[in-house]
Amino acid sequence: MRAVGRAMLSRSVLAVGVLVLVGGAAAAKAGLAACSPSDYHFEYTECDNTGSRWRVAIPTTPGKCSGLPEPIKGRECSFSCGSGEFLDLFNQTCSKCAAGSYSLGSGIRFDEWENLPPGFSTVATFVEDADSSATDGLNCSSSSWVPQSSYIASNRDDCTVSLIYSVHLKKAGSVSFDYQYVDNSIFFEFFVQNDQCQDTESAEQKWMQLTERDEWRRHSMNLKTGTNVLYWRTTGILLGDKLAKRVLLKDIYIEGVAYTSECFPCKPGTYSDTAGSSLCKPCPRNTFSRRGASSCQKCDEALQFSEEGSSKCQNRPPCTEKDYFQIHTPCDSERKTQMIYKWISPKLCRDNIAKAVKLPPSGEKQPCPPCNPGFYNNDTASCAACPSNTISDGMSACKQCPAGTEPALGFEYKWWNTLPFNMKTSCFNVGNTKCDGMNGWEVGGDHVHSGIGSSDNDYLILSLYIPSFSSPISTLQSAGIELGRVTFVFETQCTGSCELYFMVDINRKSTNVVESWEGTKERQSYTHFVTKNTAVTYTWAFQRATSPYEERKRLNDNVKIYSIVVNNAANGVGLSCRPCALGSDQSSSSCVPCPPGHYIEKDTNQCQECPPETYLSAHHVYGVDSCIPCGPGSRSNKDHSICFSDCSFAHSLENHTLTFEFSGLNGVSSLMNGPSFTSRGTKFFHLFNISLCGNQGAKVAVCSDNVTGVTVQGMQSDPSDFGNEITSFLCQSTIIPSDGRSFRTALSSQSISLGDAFLGASVETSMQNMTARPDLFPPPVTRVPDIHFFYMSSMSTTSCESERGAVISLRCNPARSGRGEISVPSECPGGTCDGCTFLFLWESAEACPLCTMTDYHEIEGACRGGTQETTYVWKEPKVCIKGVSLPEKSLASCEMIDFWLKVVVGVGAFTAVLLIILTCYFWKKNKRLEYKYSKLVMNTNSREVELPAADSCAIMEGEDNEEDVVYSNKPSLLGKLKSLTSKDKEDIFESVQLKSPRSHNI
Repeated sequence: MRAVGRAMLSRSVLAVGVLVLVGGAAAAKAGLAACSPSDYHFEYTECDNTGSRWRVAIPTTPGKCSGLPEPIKGRECSFSCGSGEFLDLFNQTCSKCAAGSYSLGSGIRFDEWENLPPGFSTVATFVEDADSSATDGLNCSSSSWVPQSSYIASNRDDCTVSLIYSVHLKKAGSVSFDYQYVDNSIFFEFFVQNDQCQDTESAEQKWMQLTERDEWRRHSMNLKTGTNVLYWRTTGILLGDKLAKRVLLKDIYIEGVAYTSECFPCKPGTYSDTAGSSLCKPCPRNTFSRRGASSCQKCDEALQFSEEGSSKCQNRPPCTEKDYFQIHTPCDSERKTQMIYKWISPKLCRDNIAKAVKLPPSGEKQPCPPCNPGFYNNDTASCAACPSNTISDGMSACKQCPAGTEPALGFEYKWWNTLPFNMKTSCFNVGNTKCDGMNGWEVGGDHVHSGIGSSDNDYLILSLYIPSFSSPISTLQSAGIELGRVTFVFETQCTGSCELYFMVDINRKSTNVVESWEGTKERQSYTHFVTKNTAVTYTWAFQRATSPYEERKRLNDNVKIYSIVVNNAANGVGLSCRPCALGSDQSSSSCVPCPPGHYIEKDTNQCQECPPETYLSAHHVYGVDSCIPCGPGSRSNKDHSICFSDCSFAHSLENHTLTFEFSGLNGVSSLMNGPSFTSRGTKFFHLFNISLCGNQGAKVAVCSDNVTGVTVQGMQSDPSDFGNEITSFLCQSTIIPSDGRSFRTALSSQSISLGDAFLGASVETSMQNMTARPDLFPPPVTRVPDIHFFYMSSMSTTSCESERGAVISLRCNPARSGRGEISVPSECPGGTCDGCTFLFLWESAEACPLCTMTDYHEIEGACRGGTQETTYVWKEPKVCIKGVSLPEKSLASCEMIDFWLKVVVGVGAFTAVLLIILTCYFWKKNKRLEYKYSKLVMNTNSREVELPAADSCAIMEGEDNEEDVVYSNKPSLLGKLKSLTSKDKEDIFESVQLKSPRSHNI
């Protein structure tokens, strides 16, 4: 269909030529004048199926003149001119471009961005889910790519903005361009669609890689014959209030067009002085040019100046203290040096106008400035490093360390008389304006400060190179602990929105912004920790304004760095002496490195292994105090370099011990939290990867960036060198789903570490200022307490200067089998309420304690057939796992137990009846004795002398003479029973004395 369409278009153009001829004939009949070359121009028709085309004259104003040239056969479709030439359609030959212009032959270059070039368009969209109402009232009509003179800049918001250009190629070609892409909060992709709207490259190749802040990276792609639509597309994902850094694009070059029928004029600030030029050269400094210039004009250097490639001259401002610098002459015999002041080159200011600062007079003698620690002054103005194994405070001679000590290596820069040997400064402009001839930073005695640059949007760069780090324990570099640190003190003074960036370049492969400060900042200190022993370049970049200005508006904005300290640098100088371990020969003062996990014993200076469950401090290794105890519920690895959980925990509760075993939760678990939405409604998720315990302390949770990272082919070296992958105990990534912003695949970016170190586990709700906030989670349904795992991250941020960490609360939930379920508080989006502490609740049966004998009880059955069954069951609800197993059912004989039970019951019943009978009998006997005894007492106490009469005339058979026994006192019941018993045994006819002694006396 498209071939047919092109053929129809060719016939249409030919028909237009025929109609023009017919119109010309009609005009001739009307008596019009013949057309001159200025009244028409030539164009080629589209190529037909045979590869032919026709040259046709097109009148500027139809019907104005007559006698247009007839169509003739044109050059073959694959024909093109060389560089510096154009196709003259009048005679259909290649001609050289005139001076002041250039041509690429079969190519097109776009290097001027004062306005959007013809053929380019920009489209802003915001594609979101159909069921999402977050975008109501929001639009992207104001978002677009913005031309910025020598480059074009993308949007900074969260809209999707495309820069589009369509080109038709007669033969296979290519496209190349330069870009700068420094912020991973905005996604940048480039792809090409062909005639069938199909991408010509794979999805993995369309995502652009991040660049350094002072780097322009070139990207190229092959183009096929036919129509190619080029797309440069950016999509911002803004999770906070801070806008993204723009993507910059310049020097777009397309190769493979059929021909160019005209030359392009040189853009302002450039020129071409010869015919047939393929490019234009920039004007030298202090000159300028207009568009299409064949030469540059000079500025009035007394009053004006210009940078290289300028289109106009600028007035020189009055000189200030920032326009000159000072140097020191060599120290003389009196240890004096002369101060020499010089203007910063090139000099851009005027000192002969009002309010201008004059250059101070040189020659004043001053005491020689001190050197930085580890350096010495050998009667010269420069400082030299102390020899190996010596130290100096910078003001005295170098000296040896005492026996049993060694120099602590590093760099400490606090005097800035000259720039240190391992530091360099430069100037970079995003628009490729040349400012390399200027110093980005200048020394100022007790500080180093930003220079003037060439424009307000220059990056003023200061770099410090450290090839490697050293440590008393050389094998710790693989453990991910602190090997060194860099600390600097700085302040900024800004009238606008200037910004200072602190960046780290690992192995010169990738540069990452560690921290940035915007606007005026009071004097403060910042520390960055080193956890990988590799070559590192630290960079400080200062930018006064993000947009270029014709006039200098922020010249007085500056930054000052007062001191920079780097410790444990392998190529450093001796800053101080520290104790070290001695060899077997005590008389030797040469130090030896201690094995992993060993400290230096204070008395003998010998290496001693750290006690169990402690880890060794990265720097302080002198004395047992350098072995830091691990937190509760944690243990150290074999190298005593890190503490971790071995998946076990014990807790005492109600006079018994709960033992937990979390081996079922080993490995990596993930939580996808969300969805959440940006201010404009972009849907995103937070992906958390958690490595809870085990692995001998190895951090196995990995969060990576699948958009702005390196390709698979580039990952042959250490992936951590590129900064797109984070390994930790707990990390987080931002996931943009493919259906959220019309992406063709889900995107993962902005990975951060939430837990580099394991602090310990506890049932308490807080540890080291991190609160578990149990009120944010629903209360547990069991009596088993929650176990809190505490983690801390070494990645400090501006909002969390002290610490950032996470708390994982393990909760016993028998209903959650396997690894269970992880959740975050509903009140805290993204798992954090303050941005510093992340909270997680992990419910699982694996979080229940091990079973013990107290978790079950026994049930005895009835005795049936001489057998009794005992069953063991778990107490409800069951809140334990593993541990002690439930015993099997047991059977026991129960026959002997029934027989003796019957015997005992029978004997008991007989004994009870007998006791009842005896009780009744003795009770009756007792009554009779009491009656007789009372009568006897009454008769005895009577005053009558004669004996009482007998109660009966005779004793009945079977009865005793109850009056024969006389008692002086009332007997006890026991005595009565004894007497009755003895009486029964005596003869019933035995005589008994009837009179008492008292009656006898009477």
